[in-house]
Amino acid sequence: MSFKSDKAIYLQMADRLCDDILAGKYKADERIPSVREYAVMLEVNTNTAVKAYDELSREGIIYNRRGLGYFVASDAAARIRENRKEAFFKEMLPDVFRQMALLDIDFKEVEERWKSRPTN
Repeated sequence: MSFKSDKAIYLQMADRLCDDILAGKYKADERIPSVREYAVMLEVNTNTAVKAYDELSREGIIYNRRGLGYFVASDAAARIRENRKEAFFKEMLPDVFRQMALLDIDFKEVEERWKSRPTN
């Protein structure tokens, strides 16, 4: 995995695991790779992976079964979507609105583009 410099690596790792959960790679109450396995998979220090798992655990997205490893919370996908929606509305949408105003783009044009977008 290649990492961007504008965000902490452990947060990017947490985001990737969340993407995998949303994509269905890991389902509710299913075991995810161990901290060490994930660190090796992404070629990072184990301590960085620990921070990613701690973050996801604090957010209630994963949970630990002592001696068995980490598992996906039953409501993980809903939590991830809610967290990301909130971040989108607070962090990204204001800039989108600013750009729309600067470029004189109205919602009708955006809606037309939305309806004609390719769906894969």
